[in-house]
Amino acid sequence: MVELDQFKTELSSYEGPLVEVRDSLDLADKEQRIEELERKMEEPDFWDNPERAQKMMKELGSLKEDRDTYHKLVLAREDMETLIEMGYEENDASVIPDIREMLLAFKKDFENIRIKTLLSGKYDETNAIVKLNAGAGGTEAMDWCSMLYRMYTRWAEKKGFSLEELDFLEGEEAGIKSVTFQVNGENAYGLLKSEKGVHRLVRISPFNANGKRQTSFVSCDVMPDIKGDINVEVKDEDIRVDTYRSSGAGGQHINKTSSAIRITHFPTGIVVTCQNERSQHMNKDKAMQMLKAKLYLLKEQEQEEQLSGIRGEVTDIAWGNQIRSYVMQPYTMVKDHRTNEEVGQVNAVLDGDIDPFINAYLKWTALKK
Repeated sequence: MVELDQFKTELSSYEGPLVEVRDSLDLADKEQRIEELERKMEEPDFWDNPERAQKMMKELGSLKEDRDTYHKLVLAREDMETLIEMGYEENDASVIPDIREMLLAFKKDFENIRIKTLLSGKYDETNAIVKLNAGAGGTEAMDWCSMLYRMYTRWAEKKGFSLEELDFLEGEEAGIKSVTFQVNGENAYGLLKSEKGVHRLVRISPFNANGKRQTSFVSCDVMPDIKGDINVEVKDEDIRVDTYRSSGAGGQHINKTSSAIRITHFPTGIVVTCQNERSQHMNKDKAMQMLKAKLYLLKEQEQEEQLSGIRGEVTDIAWGNQIRSYVMQPYTMVKDHRTNEEVGQVNAVLDGDIDPFINAYLKWTALKK
């Protein structure tokens, strides 16, 4: 049967990639670490340090998930091969729908774990801090900024991640001028680093009385939430620390006390803000952590550029140098200009379905190495 031949050919094409995934996962080392963690959990003083215990349990869960997902893929491939042989021997077409359904699930699981193997950067596993700034386009751009904020919020919800707002500045008439938020979840930074750059919207503006098509821009900056002391020197004379009154949409976001902090770094022009912590001191600590993370990434990028002899992918964000376009008029399309990944369902993307773009970016960067 033609369908069985096609299934067999498609399954055989996964033989090499499965071996690559197994090697990338370092399953032998993972098994050893699983045994080590399980022994530690049996020790009587394991819960004496709850923070350490929780961290180890989280690591154990992640290791087991990788191992079990790989074994599930191997077994699924074997089961499908068995069903294909049964179909041949008995000339039984009734197995075709079952194989088709199993193959779809297999391909989805394989893609998910393959993407995980590409998350090997130094801070990929950490939480992510994301900042959106409305650019050219006035009120329209501020509305676009609020749409992107909703997109990332919906994406985080679908991933089971939590989102914490750190800074929020409303637009004068509508939307958001700027917002900084933290996405908490495994590999949040590794996934969201693909979003750094300028995002362009083309649509019939609801704020234009003439119903004309308008283009708006929002910049997105992404940094890892690096815990602990980062080896970056920040001199007192290089920064200015300002306090200002916290603000939020409808008074619901943050209390209206003068506890918000803005730190300006003169040598680089970097500005970081935080207003969501409980005190001015905590806001200052968080803002300083964000500044150090930004400076660390800048230093790493400069070193990479010197080694490779090429200019970095994004140094200064300039309006017009968009990484992705979201077109709603005269046709519907979202296109990433780095990877050429393209999706026709704009509303689905704006509702948080951005994984195709994230996955394409991770594959694209892996090929560049």
